[in-house]
Amino acid sequence: MNILAIESSCDDTSAAILTDQGIQSNIIASQSIHLQFGGVVPELASRAHQKTITQTVKQALEESETSLDEIEAIAVTQGPGLLGSLLVGICFAKGLALSRNIPLIGVNHMDAHIYANFIDHQPEFPLIALTVSGGHTQLVYVKSPFDQEIIGETRDDAAGEAFDKIGKLLGLPYPAGPHMDRLAKEGDPTFHKFPQALLHEGLDFSFSGLKTSVLYYLQDKDEDWIQEHLNDICASVSFAISEVLVKKLKRAIKQTGVNTVLLAGGVSANSMLREKSRKMAEEMGVQLYSPKLSYCTDNAAMIAITGKMKADLGQIDDLDLVPFSSL
Repeated sequence: MNILAIESSCDDTSAAILTDQGIQSNIIASQSIHLQFGGVVPELASRAHQKTITQTVKQALEESETSLDEIEAIAVTQGPGLLGSLLVGICFAKGLALSRNIPLIGVNHMDAHIYANFIDHQPEFPLIALTVSGGHTQLVYVKSPFDQEIIGETRDDAAGEAFDKIGKLLGLPYPAGPHMDRLAKEGDPTFHKFPQALLHEGLDFSFSGLKTSVLYYLQDKDEDWIQEHLNDICASVSFAISEVLVKKLKRAIKQTGVNTVLLAGGVSANSMLREKSRKMAEEMGVQLYSPKLSYCTDNAAMIAITGKMKADLGQIDDLDLVPFSSL
């Protein structure tokens, strides 16, 4: 089945083509307009999607050397995300599906982060997925495709949100996560011990206290001192976040007895998290999978593979498909 996939849940417009030979294109149009605000402005995001979605889909078709006549189904992000942004993608997908008389497949964005691992790998079920993004931090027990249960989640801020807000305190550009990861590689993770909330309790997460701790820590530091120790601060923050994530993941593996573990979401691109997870998997004798970096952040390739998996199970939607902003 040749699938056109569309992703527009936040501030990236993306389109991808999936054929029997795999992902043939994965085009992502990022929105730079939000940089000046230090975060995504929903109304501006919706307008930007409207301007770029047609060209993004055209480019995906051209790069894959696939014509619209060859597309047999359209997969589109249904949620969670910014409602206005989701509406742009869904309305565009509905129009194409109606005009071409082809099936429409609504995809849960969080499912797609998990199943992005199936683009290049074939993980065995049951498994545990650590899904870490700007809006979510979850431990998901997956028995089989789409038969899954959230067994741990954040009680306040997501890990990606903590990275971005702490990065803003440090004067780093938005999104700050990738910048902090780069700087942390040159820093000392033991420079300062930031709090690791709920480390010894259950499977839930909390990162709001870490954000507050960094705020208080920096209050009596001048700009020159912060710049001098920027790498070390970033490394210390990365250590605190990744330490909690990996220890909770380890606890989930022990509780469920699974032999397969997936990293998913934008923060799964974090180098310290990947390295700690790799060492943990080796120690516990479990198989660890993580997506290519280009499939970690929001992209349509993950929507395409998830759409295919749903189609294989006969999970097809109709034109009554509506977006949802939250889980």
